[in-house]
Amino acid sequence: MKAAVIQKPTVSILMYHQVGRFAAPKNHRAVYCDIRRFKTQMSYLKYSGHQVISMDDAYKGLFLGKPLPSRPVVLTFDDGYQNFMEYAWPVLQKHGYPAMVYLISERIGDTASWFEEGKNDKLMDTDTIRQLRRQGVDFGSHTRSHCRLSQLSAQKQRQEIFDSKTELEDLLEEKITAFCYPFGDYTPLTRDLVQEAGYNHALTCIRGAANTAFNQFEIPRKAISYGDSLPGFFWKLEIKNARKDKSRHNPAHVINGCYDRK
Repeated sequence: MKAAVIQKPTVSILMYHQVGRFAAPKNHRAVYCDIRRFKTQMSYLKYSGHQVISMDDAYKGLFLGKPLPSRPVVLTFDDGYQNFMEYAWPVLQKHGYPAMVYLISERIGDTASWFEEGKNDKLMDTDTIRQLRRQGVDFGSHTRSHCRLSQLSAQKQRQEIFDSKTELEDLLEEKITAFCYPFGDYTPLTRDLVQEAGYNHALTCIRGAANTAFNQFEIPRKAISYGDSLPGFFWKLEIKNARKDKSRHNPAHVINGCYDRK
């Protein structure tokens, strides 16, 4: 008799950037989430029976055989914006939800100068990061400078990936095992360098359920955008689980556009 195949629950890793109050953005809508919608989304997770788990628990469940709860969700926040402390974190604390924030080690306390609309948007300073870590927020690396890694030499990629890990470990006095590709931009070489550096897992901007990952260093997510109403949030969370690679005709150079308009 054949042994039964145990199906893993669908894991949705949600991608946020900034949470707060914003004028309606014309571009880069995936960088912004209005606090009122964020509150509604977090309440929906609670009342719909989803279980919010840490990124590390998702990794262990997907790749190391650890049991996963039913309807698991992971909340990730790219870039480490200061408004996370004021707006997102109080909501997450209210619900008891863990969160993973990906930091740019060279730009701590600086601004998001890599795109024009966000050049004055404040990033977390050292004191904020340490306070949030004491309160239970998890942190990972988003490189040193928020660069497009595929456009750098192997040596420069190594510096961005390895040095950011060292700098964040010095800041937090603990191991950093989580990585996230800026702009969702990476190559097979980039992926291999992330593994060599000693990270346990890495997130992309490939759309879809995390279960569709080919390996632990190319894990898909679902981007939550400024325009997502509650029905739109429901659709992404519950329905849009199929993997969607934007560069399917160029598999050696993956660019998946975290900052697209949708």
